[in-house]
Amino acid sequence: MQRTAEINRETAETQIRLKVNLDGTGKSQISTGIGFFDHMLTLLSRHALIDLEVDAKGDLEVDYHHTVEDTGIVLGTAIREALGAKEGITRYGWCYLPMDESLARVVLDLGGRPYLVFEAADGQSVDQIGGKFPFSLVEEFFRALSFNLGANLHAHVLYGRDGHHMAEALFKGLAKALAQAVAMNPRIEGVMSTKETI
Repeated sequence: MQRTAEINRETAETQIRLKVNLDGTGKSQISTGIGFFDHMLTLLSRHALIDLEVDAKGDLEVDYHHTVEDTGIVLGTAIREALGAKEGITRYGWCYLPMDESLARVVLDLGGRPYLVFEAADGQSVDQIGGKFPFSLVEEFFRALSFNLGANLHAHVLYGRDGHHMAEALFKGLAKALAQAVAMNPRIEGVMSTKETI
């Protein structure tokens, strides 16, 4: 069974083409027009061992918000589609991830009930990453991903100072938690739920 999906989404603000392979090796081809965001999506692909192609064109002359949020929407939708009925998946994943002075904890449940808890430095109190990327957009991406994937996602920066390091710890932590959650376990019959559906 191939666990892949390809999504094309066009709005007045963004045009996004995205392909995902949950059983890949972490290869990626990312182009969003936002250098730091490309870096984070590349990290996500590599550390989750998920092959990912993203070609996003957005209204960057306005700001980065629409492109980042809409990419989260499309990625969440694609992963959900690739998972199908979720038979045999581990369902849960978690990770503590250090990045220099920063430490993040990311916990994930693919049970179909979307909810985000995001606790990090106030996005307004962190310098823009590279002078361009608002830290607050990390939360927007996580929210869009969570609600369109149907995931209960808890993401916390336990401590940290540098916005780049905190964001990187969160994205890598998400990657490792996602890798666990989507992993197939041959001992699981059907879905991992006493309700027999997720």
